[in-house]
Amino acid sequence: MFFVSTLDPRGLKFSPSLLVNLLYLLHRMRKLFIGLFVIFILVWVYASAQKSPATLPSAAPTGSDETIIADKLQIPWSLVFLPDGSMLFTERPGRVREISVSGKLNANPVETVKDVKAIGEGGLLGIELHPSFEKNRFLYLYYTYAGNENRTSNKVVRYIFDGTRLSDPKIIVSDIPGNSNHNGGRLKFGPDGYLYITTGDSQNPSLAQDKSSLAGKILRVTDEGKPAPGNPFNNEIYSYGHRNPQGLAWDESGRLWETEHGSSTGDEINLIEKGNNYGWPTITKTQAKAGMVTPVLNSENETWAPSGLAFVKPFLYFAGLRSNTLYRLGTTTMKFDMLLKGKYGRLRDVVLGPDGYLYLTTSNLDGRSLTHLDGDKIIRLAPP
Repeated sequence: MFFVSTLDPRGLKFSPSLLVNLLYLLHRMRKLFIGLFVIFILVWVYASAQKSPATLPSAAPTGSDETIIADKLQIPWSLVFLPDGSMLFTERPGRVREISVSGKLNANPVETVKDVKAIGEGGLLGIELHPSFEKNRFLYLYYTYAGNENRTSNKVVRYIFDGTRLSDPKIIVSDIPGNSNHNGGRLKFGPDGYLYITTGDSQNPSLAQDKSSLAGKILRVTDEGKPAPGNPFNNEIYSYGHRNPQGLAWDESGRLWETEHGSSTGDEINLIEKGNNYGWPTITKTQAKAGMVTPVLNSENETWAPSGLAFVKPFLYFAGLRSNTLYRLGTTTMKFDMLLKGKYGRLRDVVLGPDGYLYLTTSNLDGRSLTHLDGDKIIRLAPP
C-alpha cells in the first residue's frame, strides 16, 4: 500500500518509509511497461502477418525491368516455382528442366518422360506442384501419349520430386481425348485445394457438349484424381463447351478466369462457374443462346491465340501466341493494353514469381513462327 505524509504550510514532509514505497512503486511500474511493450510487439507482428498472405510475392521487383534468363530452349510450355525460388519448366518434346535460384539453367533435364507423344500441339504440356509440396513432394504433369488402340490421348500423372529427379509416377486422370491439335493442357490447383485441368475438344467439336467425354472441358479433381466433391455432374467435369482452353487464374475475390482459343478468330476470356456451358461449338463471339454463357471478352475478328494467364491485382496478364503480345487486362474495365508486341515472338505462358516479377515463355520453335528461330526463351519482366 502506498501513502503520503500530511501537509504542513511549508509543503510535503517525507518519511523514510515513503522513500521505500516510492522505490517499490518504480520497480513495479518498470515491469508493467516492459510487459506492455512485449504485448504491443506481438500484436504488431500478428497484424502484419495477416496483411501479407503467403500467396503474395515476398518483395516488390528490384533490378532490371526485363531480362532473358534462359535461351536456346525447345518449346517451353509451362513453369512453376519451387519453395526455394528455383524453377521447373516443361519442354514440349518431353523434358522437365530446372533453373536454379541464381538463374543458371541445368544442362541436364530433371526428367525425360519416355511415353510423351510429341505430335502437332501435343506433347509434355502442363506442370503443377501440390499445395502441400514441402510435405509430400507431389508434382503433376499433363501430357499427350498413345492410349488405347494407339489413339492419341492425354493424361495427368503425379510424381514425387526429391529435389533431383522424378519418381513413383501415378496416373490420376487418363484417356482424355487428344489429337495433333486442341489438347488443352493447363494444370492449376485452386484456392479450394482441388486440381483444375483444361482439356481441348481434340478437333472433334461435338465432344465439347458431351458430358460423358472429358474433351472440351475444365475438370476439377482431388489430388488423387477422383471427382472433387460438389462437382455438378458427379464426375470430373466442372464446366463444359470449351474449344481449347489454355489459361487459368483466380483473382483476389476467388473468381476463376480462363483463356480459350477460338476458331481462327473469336478468342475468349471467360469467367468460369461450376456447371456452366460455354457454348462451343454452338455459339461463338457475342452470340447467345439459352443455357449457354457468352464470353466476357472476345477478340472478335482478330486473333490473340491466348494461352497462359496470371493475376496481379488489379490486372490479368495473358500471353498471346499468334499476336506475339502480352496483354494486360483490367478486370473491372475489361479494357486491355498490348505489351512486348512482336519483341519475343509467340508467347506461351505467363506466371507471377515469388519475387514479384512476371515470367514468360516463348513458343517460336513450334512450327508456326517465321522469326526468333534461334531458340525459345524464358523472360523475366517487372509487371508494367
